[in-house]
Amino acid sequence: MNEVRPKDRAYQGYHRREIPREDGRLTHTDPGTPMGELMRRYWQPVCLSAQLAEVPLAIRIMGEDLVAFRDGGGRVGVLHRHCTHRGASLEFGRIAERGIRCCYHGWHFDVDGTVIDTPGEPPGSSIKHNACQGAYPAREAHGLVFAYLGPPDAVPDFPDYDTFHLPGVELVPYSIKHDCNWLQVHENLMDPLHAVFLHSRMGAVQLTAAWGEMPALEFLELGDRVCYVASRRIGDNVWVRFNEVGTPNFGQVGGFWEDGLAETFFQRVGATRWTVPSDDRHSTIFGLRHFSDELEAKGIGNKALVGVESLDIYGQTGHRPYDEMQRNTGDWEAEVSQRPIAIHALEHRGTTDRGVVLLRNHLLRALAAPPAPVPAVSGIVPTYTSNTVMRVPPRGGADDHATLKAVGRAVAETIVAANALDPADRAAAVAARLRKIRESRPWAKAPA
Repeated sequence: MNEVRPKDRAYQGYHRREIPREDGRLTHTDPGTPMGELMRRYWQPVCLSAQLAEVPLAIRIMGEDLVAFRDGGGRVGVLHRHCTHRGASLEFGRIAERGIRCCYHGWHFDVDGTVIDTPGEPPGSSIKHNACQGAYPAREAHGLVFAYLGPPDAVPDFPDYDTFHLPGVELVPYSIKHDCNWLQVHENLMDPLHAVFLHSRMGAVQLTAAWGEMPALEFLELGDRVCYVASRRIGDNVWVRFNEVGTPNFGQVGGFWEDGLAETFFQRVGATRWTVPSDDRHSTIFGLRHFSDELEAKGIGNKALVGVESLDIYGQTGHRPYDEMQRNTGDWEAEVSQRPIAIHALEHRGTTDRGVVLLRNHLLRALAAPPAPVPAVSGIVPTYTSNTVMRVPPRGGADDHATLKAVGRAVAETIVAANALDPADRAAAVAARLRKIRESRPWAKAPA
């Protein structure tokens, strides 16, 4: 049977050439932009600790040219790149026991931007008391260097997530540059259906065959988080994947190698990451790959492949041959190829895009709120990201899609309800509660 094509939709390239402007509210992050100012109120990773060696490191964060270094005393500095004296770049500076010296005239700056010495000036000169080098607070955590680029009177607590403290888990830092805007990289985390196609059905299987099964989906807003719950039927089991992103550019993803064949309860995170703008057309994922015997039981992950411009997950960098990118496309190509800045006005969004729309609206509401300090963090911050697989055979005559959604909802509610538990006890308590749910099977009480 021949396909019927409406005449007004065939060969319409000539009439669809105009490219609208991007949504700058969400995509622009230079100083003074709404999203840029929101991001600057949070600690942002800017490089890996291992990149701070004997010479300074030039970095670009949200349109600002900066330099990062570790001085002889082991302190980390993040300074404006151009010397306040005559503008020479401090990437060519000399790291000192205390701070850094500009190579041009030897001006000496502490990590907080204070001028320590101006050796070319006469004795008694007051210039060092009247000048300073732009600087930002910096700290190291888990092999990443973080900086706070916001108002100095509103420095927030550093978030200490529960997944940084799980026993037997090793955190390995990495970074991956993207030649595109930050948002189209970040919002991929709230697009669970792309995994069915991009990672499974459109080329070689990149993770496990289970990812190719169509999930039943739920999307949630939980405070500063946006989450999805994806439930897949794998034989007599149901695999529930719970992923989250946090305002503005934080995200976590569950373990990568789940195949849904064996039961597991509240298996935790495969990667924690931040999508940090370099400028409006370039961004970098700074992340922590999580390795443990449980997460890597299948022996697929490889921590030796994790680092600067490298990750042990297929298709995450732009360093593969172009022919391979075309034939077995990964996340990197799909994200970067949406133009340097994706044009939302040209999209024809469908039901597969509910999570992306929810995330965008969540960020727009955050921008609409009056500027305020980030809420104080008290202790370890609980997170939700996890994989759970439990035996739930199909019910004869029942709507299996409804069963999948009910199982996913029960798993998600159990995990969220455990937020107040002591972090040391939470993982075991959640797993135990999920096992009880498997036995009580609340979804089986619904009519078939």
